[in-house]
Amino acid sequence: MADTTNRIAGTAKFKVDGVQYMLEGKLEYSTALVKRETKSGQDTVHGYAETPVAPYIAGTFRAASNVNTQALNGITNSTVSCALANGINVIGRNMWQVGEEIKVDTTEGTFELRFEGLQGSVVED
Repeated sequence: MADTTNRIAGTAKFKVDGVQYMLEGKLEYSTALVKRETKSGQDTVHGYAETPVAPYIAGTFRAASNVNTQALNGITNSTVSCALANGINVIGRNMWQVGEEIKVDTTEGTFELRFEGLQGSVVED
């Protein structure tokens, strides 16, 4: 068996409610709870503003014949899980699909999908 001790990127698996979807390309996630923005005046830096942000899991997927994008568009309370090449498992609970619509690129057979949730809903395991 190959030694994968130093593997930090590459393969990933993606599931929604236990159903695996073909991950075509980029997968990204954020566990962030807040966004900070520096506030400066004409005299000096005054401090920062902090606002809550929604954690997310997003990626580009393959539009296989068993994928129903209309059903994916309707997801409002699902568990999203990702198994990464570096051994980290990312889990998003009570996630909803966001965006205007799911657009399928028929030339490449791909579509982008993004799930967001409440603060603390995406964790690394």
